[in-house]
Amino acid sequence: MTQQPNGVHHLAVMAGDIKKHIQFFSEVMGCPLVAIFDMHGVPGALHAFLKLNDHCYFTIVQMEGNDEIPQTIGQTHAGSGGGRSASGTMQHLAFKVDTEEDLLAMRDRIRSHGVPVFGPLDHGMCKSMYFAGPDNLALEVATSAETIDPRLWIDPTTLAKCNISPEEAARFKAPAAFTGASPVKQPAYDPSKPHMAYPKERYQAMLGMTDEEYNKRGYSNPPVSLAAE
Repeated sequence: MTQQPNGVHHLAVMAGDIKKHIQFFSEVMGCPLVAIFDMHGVPGALHAFLKLNDHCYFTIVQMEGNDEIPQTIGQTHAGSGGGRSASGTMQHLAFKVDTEEDLLAMRDRIRSHGVPVFGPLDHGMCKSMYFAGPDNLALEVATSAETIDPRLWIDPTTLAKCNISPEEAARFKAPAAFTGASPVKQPAYDPSKPHMAYPKERYQAMLGMTDEEYNKRGYSNPPVSLAAE
């Protein structure tokens, strides 16, 4: 049993026009559409999944009024790999390929659809190229020839800029395992901890729900039945 994530299952990005995003990430990026359905538990929302590999997906969410929310470069969107955006927002998204040959093949594919691509740029730990996606997404494709060696890439001067002490850095490099009994009870509401932005009463009710109650609210059946085939 592992106590850390072993990859990204999916990354979800909001869209004003879900079809525009599906077309871009399918035709320009080459990611097959594998699912599209009404988003579970969110009336009016649409959810699409595009395959990166058998265990990792890129997802698009469309909700009513998305296209009416203003975008401001430097606040809501960084606009480039070197731009600023508000804390908690996605600065840029980097997709992975296995080799530099694959990186160049992706560059050719993207440019063939009329989308400008800058790079590859050699960062030492990876080689990357940069371009834009729909709705001002700042995108990257990168490849690493070998696993990142923390002895070479954890810079003590940068740790100091982040107010991370050597003792803290040692803990961060080797996180302690959880050794308590399972399951762990839902903690009491603590305003100093991160919380999702639900209405207060609804959120407090959600915190009080048991595992069994959540299981009863699940959505296990796909929207299409293969029984008739």
